[in-house]
Amino acid sequence: MFTRRHFLSTGGTVTALGLAGAPAILKAQSWFLDYPFKLGVASGDPAPDGFVIWTKLAPEPFAPHGGMPLSALPVAWEVASDERFATIVAKGETLARPELGHSVHVEVSGLEADRPYWYRFKLGSDRSLQGRARTLPRPGAPVSALKFGVCGCQHYESGLFTAYRHLAQEDLAFVFHYGDFIYEYRYDYAYDKGQPVPKVRDHRLRALYSVDDYRAHYAQYLLDLDLQAARARHPFLSTFDDHEVENNWVSDLVQNGDVPPEIFALRRQAAMQAWYEYMPVRAAMIPRGPLITANRAFNYGNLVAMNLLDTRSFRTDQPCGDGFKPHCPGVSDPKASVLGQAQEAWLDANLGRRDATWTCIAQQIMVMPLDRRRYADEKEKILNLDSWAGYDAPRNRLMSRLGKIDNAVVLTGDEHQNFAGLLYDRDKPVAAESVVTSITSGGDGQDVRPGSDTMLANNPQLKFINDQRGYAVCEVTPEAWKTHFMVLDKVSKPGGTLSRRATATVPRGSASLSIG
Repeated sequence: MFTRRHFLSTGGTVTALGLAGAPAILKAQSWFLDYPFKLGVASGDPAPDGFVIWTKLAPEPFAPHGGMPLSALPVAWEVASDERFATIVAKGETLARPELGHSVHVEVSGLEADRPYWYRFKLGSDRSLQGRARTLPRPGAPVSALKFGVCGCQHYESGLFTAYRHLAQEDLAFVFHYGDFIYEYRYDYAYDKGQPVPKVRDHRLRALYSVDDYRAHYAQYLLDLDLQAARARHPFLSTFDDHEVENNWVSDLVQNGDVPPEIFALRRQAAMQAWYEYMPVRAAMIPRGPLITANRAFNYGNLVAMNLLDTRSFRTDQPCGDGFKPHCPGVSDPKASVLGQAQEAWLDANLGRRDATWTCIAQQIMVMPLDRRRYADEKEKILNLDSWAGYDAPRNRLMSRLGKIDNAVVLTGDEHQNFAGLLYDRDKPVAAESVVTSITSGGDGQDVRPGSDTMLANNPQLKFINDQRGYAVCEVTPEAWKTHFMVLDKVSKPGGTLSRRATATVPRGSASLSIG
């Protein structure tokens, strides 16, 4: 007689048995001593006829293999047109494989365009929480409005994920997550006004190197129910920045240069595998070695053409040793690259299509070449060399391309602050950039950092700056693009209050920006 004990001891796989004929024990029993869907559900990469739905089996998230047997197990899934699941419109079974940490990525298709759906998973007698996703309008379909979220930079130790609970309550088509989903290190101390203070909460691991390290780290983040709530409510457009691997990495290079590229590539490969396992993305983004092809495009009818970029994997080394420093010769290197040749050509082709009213570039690092001086004793202009400001040649090429199209908006993260300003090709404004603050990184913050008035005075293209935590909501119509900066009064304690700090408005037909 086939038993669970026999299945585990022989290492049998459901593949060998056939999904359709999987033993009744798999369908009737609760397999585990604990609930296998502890890390929640998510959806992502929507299309007009479907989306990806995701979950990960982990009854013991910090145990080896998440407490799962080293076998591929069948997970049932279903999609409904109503939240009571009275009308099932798609269903099936897929394998949760140990090679991918028993993660599940189902690419649902054949659905109606531009409407919500609900989904859930089942293993044995255990059923996941339900999630909600939404399909995109058909390409070229007339669309009068779009509302979506922007967020990222969520250091677990820096604060509570209260912003995600608020984000889950927004009425959005999708959420663009610009990266830094995890942070790869543990603080030794937290500081407030230069004095050590207790941290809000602690990472389990001090540093990450193996795929098991990264898997456990993502699990710690996703045990947060506020984060689970947002991922279950909205489809995510997921990208990565640096902290999914190591601070300020580019290509196969680490920030301080003390690890050989071939050794760092192994760490990057482990990190990219874990990122894929935990993100609701398509199978086309399974890592090939350390490389994920993360740049991709989404069109929201005839209203918005959105291009997601990868500004880490193909970038040349930061000039002058990285950091916040005055201009140096490396900034002007004509061979420098941010996107790499293939991705830059891909973006160039997309920008030339002009098949929507608005063109959006959604990416990680600030494009505005801001003068970062804040204090009177700083005499020379200071640049953030880990941003586009450290790469004159590729930045100038991008500005030239944006100068040839109308109604361009850039969405950015990384800075742990809110900024809004204009992008220039020489003396001509060509686009607006909104830089969206962090979920937690940087702690509670304040309305403006000391010296922000100096930054505003030194940068006439900069119209707004704010140093609180939160996210952004973009409301787009054919007439205007509005970015609402939503901020919390605190993330160090529960119960943070959300408010709209400011709105950056870009009118159609004019590369200009007003703050209200």
